[in-house]
Amino acid sequence: MPSLCRDCLTPFDDLPEAARRCPACGGRRLLRHPELFDLGIAHMDCDAFYASVEKRDDPSLRDKPVIVGGGRRGVVTTACYIARIKGVRSAMPMFQALKLCPEAVIVRPRFDAYAEASRAVRALMDELTPSVEPLSLDEAFMDLTGTARLHGAPPAIMLARLVRRMQAEIGITGSIGLSHNKFLAKIASDLDKPRGFAVIGRAETAAFLRDKPVRLIWGVGQVTQRSLDAAGIRTFADLLRWDRRDLIQRFGGTGDRLWHLARGEDRRRVSAHTPVKGISNETTFNENTGDPDVLDGHIWRLSEKVSGRAKAKGLVGGVVLLKLKRADHSLLSRRLTLRAPTQIADTIYRTARGLFDPVAARGPFRLLGVGLSDLKPADSAVASGDLLDPHAAARARAERAADAIRARWGNAAIVKGRALR
Repeated sequence: MPSLCRDCLTPFDDLPEAARRCPACGGRRLLRHPELFDLGIAHMDCDAFYASVEKRDDPSLRDKPVIVGGGRRGVVTTACYIARIKGVRSAMPMFQALKLCPEAVIVRPRFDAYAEASRAVRALMDELTPSVEPLSLDEAFMDLTGTARLHGAPPAIMLARLVRRMQAEIGITGSIGLSHNKFLAKIASDLDKPRGFAVIGRAETAAFLRDKPVRLIWGVGQVTQRSLDAAGIRTFADLLRWDRRDLIQRFGGTGDRLWHLARGEDRRRVSAHTPVKGISNETTFNENTGDPDVLDGHIWRLSEKVSGRAKAKGLVGGVVLLKLKRADHSLLSRRLTLRAPTQIADTIYRTARGLFDPVAARGPFRLLGVGLSDLKPADSAVASGDLLDPHAAARARAERAADAIRARWGNAAIVKGRALR
């Protein structure tokens, strides 16, 4: 049975399955799979990424439950595994998270720090293969097919080395999913978190998927799940009973995709050139609100977050987006194309506020979101003044000066008055 010690990275071709320790180092983290050294498509997912960065930068938090997110009226951005044991989950309202884990330490997000850690992880992945497709700051697909000759070791060993280097050099951990396509690699990376390494081979694909719930499919949200439930489709076995034409007739293009995924088929390539389509942040309120001052404060804070992520990625956007969810769950979406692309929080805020004012009376609202799309590299944007707002350039200079002060003295060094609402 092909085996690998994840502690010392020693491979074995004939290690007996009864072995509980590595013969070379005595380690217990042994990985066994018949196709272990034959697979090359991987998904790497950092473990509780934001919380891990916070614990790395503040060792006093190491053994404490940490929740990264907004204030009591905000939501959980992420939670460390200590807090997750208590039931805390991403996107959970903060008041609910604190009921489950009252001893938790709440930390405001620091997107610049997360972006810096993400770039360091990406650099390590780029050493393994040019085929790296990031999905977000903390996860990416990799295609290591054909790299064994280059590295002198099969992909499985190089991936185990990658997460070991992440922990030693960057101070964060990650989990690996290894398979023969992107769909299965992403599923595998969730099977053994944290610090996991899971493998789904070709020979076992059908048997592995058969009894699994279809919610494992990336992109199947609550709306799609309800449609599938109405059709009696809850597991992959249920999907296999459907004719391909019937699935397409009922679900359109999604039906065709479901037919292939039910059989473990995914022909998508790992693309290193997939562009970031947009940057957005949103918050769900504990209580529905139509208070314009409260909502104005949230528009500013969300604009700051979007701006921070755009600056960290070196991007500017030409379209500002506003998303509102009313008390009856109906959605209002507004967008405006800018005269010049931006990453400045002040510009994003003023545009989003202008989109909000005409619909403010249609509240109360339970969710508010701000986004930036039509993205391009900041160094490719042509700087231009705004003749309709002659003070915009001065505000942009002031904002960048404030960014420099926060970078040196911390996020609380300068706070806009409207952010306190």
